[in-house]
Amino acid sequence: MALEQYRGTGRRKTSVAQVRLLPGTGKITINGKDIDEYFDYETLKVLAKEPLDIVEVSDQYDAIIKVQGGGFTGQAGAIRHGIARALLEVNEEFRPSLKKAGMLTRDPRMKERKKYGLKKARKSPQFSKR
Repeated sequence: MALEQYRGTGRRKTSVAQVRLLPGTGKITINGKDIDEYFDYETLKVLAKEPLDIVEVSDQYDAIIKVQGGGFTGQAGAIRHGIARALLEVNEEFRPSLKKAGMLTRDPRMKERKKYGLKKARKSPQFSKR
């Protein structure tokens, strides 16, 4: 008998999270560590778990997540996006509540590239008349 699992990929800035949801007790594992070990800040833990809390299935599924790239905030956003996408595979009726909360939209904001002749993306060298 095949184990039922649901997959979702989430992205945010330069982070990519691959999420697998399995029926279980609500345990979340990120890169082989428990979520409490992986994230130091409570706000990031809440952000990552948000889709499960919105559809009220946080104690019904275990999440096994591989995430890479970016910083902790970007990774938490990528995990949130991936969990929301995996929940759609579980039940398509979750879509209206997740969409209303803005979980299904990929956040397009990225770091702007540095341009030549400038010090950063927009910061220019100091102007001197003479």
